[in-house]
Amino acid sequence: MRRKIKTVAIALPIIVLLLLSYELLWGKLFAYSPVKVGFIKNELPNIVVFTEKGSTFSNYEAIDTLIPAIEKYHALGFKNKPEIIIFSDEASYHQRSISGARFIVYPNGCLLVAPWAINEANEGKISLAIYLRHELSHTLLYQHMSKLAAYYFYPRWLLEGIAVSSSNQMGTSWYPSKEETYEYIRQGNYLSPTYMNTSKEDEARLNVKYKTTFMYSEAACIVEYLMDVYGRDKFEQYMKQLLVSVNHDKTFKAVYGIDFEKCLQNFRQHVNGDI
Repeated sequence: MRRKIKTVAIALPIIVLLLLSYELLWGKLFAYSPVKVGFIKNELPNIVVFTEKGSTFSNYEAIDTLIPAIEKYHALGFKNKPEIIIFSDEASYHQRSISGARFIVYPNGCLLVAPWAINEANEGKISLAIYLRHELSHTLLYQHMSKLAAYYFYPRWLLEGIAVSSSNQMGTSWYPSKEETYEYIRQGNYLSPTYMNTSKEDEARLNVKYKTTFMYSEAACIVEYLMDVYGRDKFEQYMKQLLVSVNHDKTFKAVYGIDFEKCLQNFRQHVNGDI
């Protein structure tokens, strides 16, 4: 019996280590792995790109030049060069990614790019520059917050609203423009931003062409409303304080002197032309 217990005690850590190694090299923890097997590393002044063998993408400089404008918009600098991983094989991407979306940013700031995103950009369906600016906005903010904040505390609507606004994404691809979003809201299509990524989002019935992109554009409209009405300085203060704060509503009121829900009411009145 003691021999069996001893054998298990020795084998268990080895099994855990092997499983962890597998997940880091070929599984869902790939974004955290210091070794990228099957990928070619390309380091530029502002970014590090890992390209899976077989990928035809090579315009790394175009990505590198996006960084200064992203930092300027957020009034923040990247703490580390963002790591961007470009896949050439769909099966490989699905095996290593926690999402089936075109792009996914992990809380450590690592950005994974699906092969079909590159194909869609080549076909003119999406702007790779716009989508990368969106995702690199997440990367930048993630570098300045804790993993808990990234997962639980930083408001999802604000994270997406900043990304859409900073990348000028409204009115491109499947995202309604600011004017179209305002018109949707005037027609009664409105989802409180606090419902994003909750069950209430799933329950919402919106008469819009694309529900998710509408919500993202709505969030960007709220971000731009805050900057237009209260000034960019206050917005930057609000955005940055939330990087370390766990209480959104308290932080919002401390910065803006108004309850968040009241501000949302004012935003809807502004959209409807009432104020």
